Amino acid sequence: MKPETSAQTLTFLRRGTPVTLANVAPDRTLLEVLREDLHCTGTKEGCGEGDCGACTVVLGEAVDGGQLAYRAINSCIRLAHSVQGLAVWTVEDLAAPGGELHPAQEAMVQCHGSQCGFCTPGFVMSLFGMYQNTKGGQGIDRAQAQADLSGNLCRCTGYRPILDAAQQMGSLPLPAGCAVDEAATVAALKKLPAAQTDRYLRPTTLAALLQARARHPQAQVVAGCTDVGLWVTKMHKRFGQMLDVTAARELRRVETYPHHIAIGAGVTLTDAYAALVSERPQLKTFAQRFAGLPVRNSGTLGGNVANGSPIGDSMPLLIALGASVVLMRWDTRRGQITHRELRLEDLYTGYRQNVMKPDELLCWIKVPRPTADEQLKVYKISKRFDDDISAVCLAIRLTLKNGSVKTASIGAGGVAATPVRAHQTEAALQDQAWNADTVMAATAALRAEFQPISDMRASATYRQAVLGNLLQRFWLESQGLRQINLENLTAPDLETLA
Repeated sequence: MKPETSAQTLTFLRRGTPVTLANVAPDRTLLEVLREDLHCTGTKEGCGEGDCGACTVVLGEAVDGGQLAYRAINSCIRLAHSVQGLAVWTVEDLAAPGGELHPAQEAMVQCHGSQCGFCTPGFVMSLFGMYQNTKGGQGIDRAQAQADLSGNLCRCTGYRPILDAAQQMGSLPLPAGCAVDEAATVAALKKLPAAQTDRYLRPTTLAALLQARARHPQAQVVAGCTDVGLWVTKMHKRFGQMLDVTAARELRRVETYPHHIAIGAGVTLTDAYAALVSERPQLKTFAQRFAGLPVRNSGTLGGNVANGSPIGDSMPLLIALGASVVLMRWDTRRGQITHRELRLEDLYTGYRQNVMKPDELLCWIKVPRPTADEQLKVYKISKRFDDDISAVCLAIRLTLKNGSVKTASIGAGGVAATPVRAHQTEAALQDQAWNADTVMAATAALRAEFQPISDMRASATYRQAVLGNLLQRFWLESQGLRQINLENLTAPDLETLA
């Protein structure tokens, strides 16, 4: 039976005005709605998988304190109903009514940052998000520009003039018609109606979310849609009903306790990694190499973990840190929430398979806080430095006492059907002197512990060799050899190596 039109209504804010669309299927993407229903053809469809950034738009959401938070996201894999109650900006929305360009656009013109123009709308929207989040483009240095534009690809111009534009837009005047009235936008967002759909469920409390899961165990669970969106665009899967975890207020928080932090399943990768980096600053570069910013702004850490991809970068790190997951369900008989906790590596039973019951959801990830004596490194090996999928990911956490290994915890990705813990290698290190002989034995153990496959990213032999090499690298870095780490090199160092 065809569902009623009113059961699939979508409402969001655009140009300060509510936009209401009827009969929006639960598995339609935001890009489809923008281009086909609203005729916003400035937003381009490039890769259809969140890699190129041509489809970038900016979302605005009211947060605590009456502020507006801006996030650049990929509209090609973002499901349309996930923006219910949010503000949406496309490239058509930036210029003033009289035609004056927004500084993000004008800077691209002045710096000659566009040739064929196909990628330009996406770059402009990433620049707009950066502009809004830096109080008018103030204080943007080259490093931030590179990090914030890492999810946008250009095949014509090259990146130098676009990075120039990122740094220059803060010095350009903002035409009156281009300014965002944040107070009015927040007020308008508060007046938007609640979701009116029984096919895209987006409960706003944890109890309601778990009750919906109990009633609809067949519904496809989504968070930031960065993987399920690919199932729609690349595998052409259709879904009759979705259950979105990201609106549950309790799961949008990062909570700090004496011995651990708890990251809710609705926390974006951007915010989750910010919390991890605040505890362990050495993770900053690794955090920025997880996909590109638009993907991190949509995807969630909980979704990455629950997805269980063997090449997901979060899991090796979390395994090495000793993280655990909290699974929750609604006990219908008792009328209350029940939960169980298990180590993250025990969540998986096979390729993209896990121990969760049909009515359970992964709700929290608990990460132990750092200790003063820990040594932690995480390595991502991929063909591109930015915005790429790992061939191998290895995370190593050691604590030393009197020159010996007190504890060892190692997580690996890309070498088995699931993210895994290197138990045999940990045993080879445990209570051994931290020296070259111990590392050599542990290297052999690590290379023998897994039987990776060959695929388009790397051969099995390469993966085994790299595993051992990364442990050797960890040893050398622990001994103060800094030249092998590109993050530590300065311009004079590079000239010497040349």
